[in-house]
Amino acid sequence: MTHVLHRSLRTTPPVAVSGHGMFVRDADGNEYLDACGGAAVSCLGHGHPDVLAAMHEQTDRLAYAHTSFFTSEPAEALADQLVRTAPAGLSHVYFVSGGSEAVEAALKLARQYYVEIGQPERSRFVARRQSYHGNTLGALAVGGNAWRRRQFAPLLIDVDHVSPCYAYREQRADESAEAYGARLAQELDDKIREIGPGRVLAFVAETVGGATAGALVPAPGYLRAVREVCDRHGCLLILDEVMCGMGRTGTLHACEQEGVRPDLLVIAKGLGGGYQPIGAMLAHARIVDALSAGSGFFQHGHTYLGHPVACAAALAVQRVIERDGLLARVRERGRELQERMAQAFAAHPHVGDIRGRGLFWGLELVADRDTKAPFDPAAQLHARVKRAAMARALMTYPMGGTIDGRSGDHILLAPPFIAEPQHLELIVERLSAAIDAAIASL
Repeated sequence: MTHVLHRSLRTTPPVAVSGHGMFVRDADGNEYLDACGGAAVSCLGHGHPDVLAAMHEQTDRLAYAHTSFFTSEPAEALADQLVRTAPAGLSHVYFVSGGSEAVEAALKLARQYYVEIGQPERSRFVARRQSYHGNTLGALAVGGNAWRRRQFAPLLIDVDHVSPCYAYREQRADESAEAYGARLAQELDDKIREIGPGRVLAFVAETVGGATAGALVPAPGYLRAVREVCDRHGCLLILDEVMCGMGRTGTLHACEQEGVRPDLLVIAKGLGGGYQPIGAMLAHARIVDALSAGSGFFQHGHTYLGHPVACAAALAVQRVIERDGLLARVRERGRELQERMAQAFAAHPHVGDIRGRGLFWGLELVADRDTKAPFDPAAQLHARVKRAAMARALMTYPMGGTIDGRSGDHILLAPPFIAEPQHLELIVERLSAAIDAAIASL
């Protein structure tokens, strides 16, 4: 009997006891190939000696100091590293314990910024359907994951949602990718005008969509047009790169590939690689300057802000990525993974779309390729794929409700940056077998 309140109350997961490189081992001695980094977290794999050494050294020196009394050397050094490598204008970093907390911080800072500059009437956020920004109440409110939101809707702030950038389902046959992106940006512009331009705080979006719809890549020019819309109406652009950032798509920040600079940038997962819980919000200098000239503080806080051991671990992760040239490796391995998936699934009768960048890929499963009809949601195909993959010693990140929160299934792949070609071959081989087995079980 377990006293842990697990995600499922009907089953108890295997007990993980060790990890090394690309693999996680359970208490029964089974070894699983990690093709998803847990949830796109384990960018350096498991048991990296440099990170473990940094954590050990910091724990020996100082495990914890509350930020109302002290800062710490690893927090200052990590902030310096992140600002040095950030999009232009982002000047300060706020360290929290994960992605949901980082999104909450961004929402609150956006509100406080406008209060401080004399625009308190701004109180609304606009975000996208089929997005995910975290499970705390503010993050859940801006998120567009219908299933996660449903039972908690009475507790959530009012947020307006526009269309996701979901070309496979929503780009018209007579529409170019550029025209599709322009249409979505116009939809955002129309929504802000409908709300009232002086009432909108920010537009919140994942640069590359994550778990809810499976690696939705922005259409060419879409985010640049979104940036222009936000500037036109004087509202902020908050980009959520909790899952797609910190090298996952082949550049440190996914927005680099779009030529877009956000006002607030949210990161987590690959920031610390899973070695300690950590997330961060990066803020533009003008926002911080406004608070400095006004109240002089950010009205927000948590007990574990800037935790010294977490910051030391994250700093070590980022130094390894930079020292070992892992961003270039992500791009190279990403191309290899794309090619292998195309070979295995391009003609598969039940794989409708293969999408992604770097080492961040989604496969959308369909009952019929020609009509794009999804499988019956009652079949819970995504859960069947996960079980079949685990039975084949493969960790993947499947999800249901891909299309609208109820229908659709996809599989997300986000292997560690240290993956070798033989690992990619195994991932595709085992995934192919798992998908076929799961569909055969329907």
